[in-house]
Amino acid sequence: MRHLPNLLSALRLLAAPFTAWLIISGHDMAALLTFAAAGLSDGLDGFIARRWRVTSDFGAWLDPAADKLLMLFCFTALFGVSAAPFWLVALVIGRDLVFCAVWLVIKLVGPGLHLNLATPTLFVGKISTVVQVLYILTMLLLLALDLDAPRLSLALAWACAGFTLLAAAGYAAVMLRSLIS
Repeated sequence: MRHLPNLLSALRLLAAPFTAWLIISGHDMAALLTFAAAGLSDGLDGFIARRWRVTSDFGAWLDPAADKLLMLFCFTALFGVSAAPFWLVALVIGRDLVFCAVWLVIKLVGPGLHLNLATPTLFVGKISTVVQVLYILTMLLLLALDLDAPRLSLALAWACAGFTLLAAAGYAAVMLRSLIS
């Protein structure tokens, strides 16, 4: 039981390129089911880790990395099959790249900066993730059912972009406050 959360996260990490391959290869229903299973495994590994207190430093790193890679691979693959607009994919990936770059600079500069790298999870960040997951699920469902819903797709893309920007602003504010104090 102690290693089950990390095993589920590792499987989700492996599911990221596999799901993207399924999307690009036109196996839409399989991609939808794989993405949904990966999402369920995320909830399950968190539940198991909290319920039986089997958390680890490795798991604290692996779980969000698997989640992030799954999302990034799926957004990129959806763009590859013209199911997601470039501007949205660029925004989602760009935000993550900026925060990774900032984190890397802080790690390299190190002790000279008094920044707490243990950034708390913000509610708007959780909402942003939920909206991104719903966007991917909806696009995969539309592909699997061979449906075209341009207004729904665009509305979800704008909602996804809006919450992505709100989360970015929230985390930027937290980092700046930490840097200033």
